[in-house]
Amino acid sequence: MGADSEHWAKYYVVTVERPAWQTVRFAIERFRCEDEVAPGPAADGPTGPVATTPLPRFAVDLGCGAGRDARELLRAGWRVLAVDREPAAQTALEAAVEPDLRLRLQIHIEDLASVAIPACNLVNASLSLPFLAPRAFHPTWQRIVAALAPGGRFAAMLFGDLDESASDPSMTCLPLETIRASLAGFEIEHWSVEEDDRPTALGDPHHFHLVEFVARKVG
Repeated sequence: MGADSEHWAKYYVVTVERPAWQTVRFAIERFRCEDEVAPGPAADGPTGPVATTPLPRFAVDLGCGAGRDARELLRAGWRVLAVDREPAAQTALEAAVEPDLRLRLQIHIEDLASVAIPACNLVNASLSLPFLAPRAFHPTWQRIVAALAPGGRFAAMLFGDLDESASDPSMTCLPLETIRASLAGFEIEHWSVEEDDRPTALGDPHHFHLVEFVARKVG
């Protein structure tokens, strides 16, 4: 196991029991409210049309790690494709997910720079996209947008350009205005920016510039 893989394996141990990020919980709640307002299509019953239960929504979790967000989606009744480049992520997620939820979970070990993103209701990317270099970040963003039909949502946590990692050429840390401009064609439903000094999950000091959003694709 290389040093990078060892780092992520330790990260999964530390974070596996942590709660889902606010962004994915916000997106789940928005979809839940929509489902309450617009129930499933009617089907013919013995005494006339009856409302049907909507099929489970489908989310793609990019950079799933140990699955803190994927498991929140599964508990909410979603189908989930969890993607990560590290085999240790699959091991951690499979060990953590409740047995009765496993049938709605798929795990792919692939690089986010090249993974094909299927059509889905939600793309979730919590602190994963910044670890792509710019030459891979922007095509991946375009594939995310293409995977979402109108009404689909994109939930993400990014590093802004004031983050300590901004000087690393292998990472992508964007100015706030660039992020907003990249969400043209979306309605931004949640937007939060934090800048502070605090330890990383593994205890290393870091100057964070965190940008989180949930955006709904419009027609």
